Amino acid sequence: MHDWIIKYWLEALFGAIAALFGGAFHRIRKKQNIQATEQSAVKEGILALLHDRIYQEYAECSRKEYASVDDIKNLEYLYKPYHVLGGNGTGTELFERVKRMPTQPPKKAEA
Repeated sequence: MHDWIIKYWLEALFGAIAALFGGAFHRIRKKQNIQATEQSAVKEGILALLHDRIYQEYAECSRKEYASVDDIKNLEYLYKPYHVLGGNGTGTELFERVKRMPTQPPKKAEA
């Protein structure tokens, strides 16, 4: 009788323990995949917001026909994380265009 308990109950016990660990691993892995998907979406959202702000800053400076030192500094604060997060060449091109603009307003031609 003792042999039967040892032979079958220990197998059942170890089987149950293995099933519990397997289930826990599955739940943890599923949660990790969901978090990775959410993290990717957050990154893409932040990139989109940074790109939009860079574009808006470029449009404003183009309208004014110059970029003040403060405009350029503000744009640098936006561009650095945009670039680190893998922003595309469009944001880089707009940033470079603003940096090449004059830093003073254009002088109005006298009539």
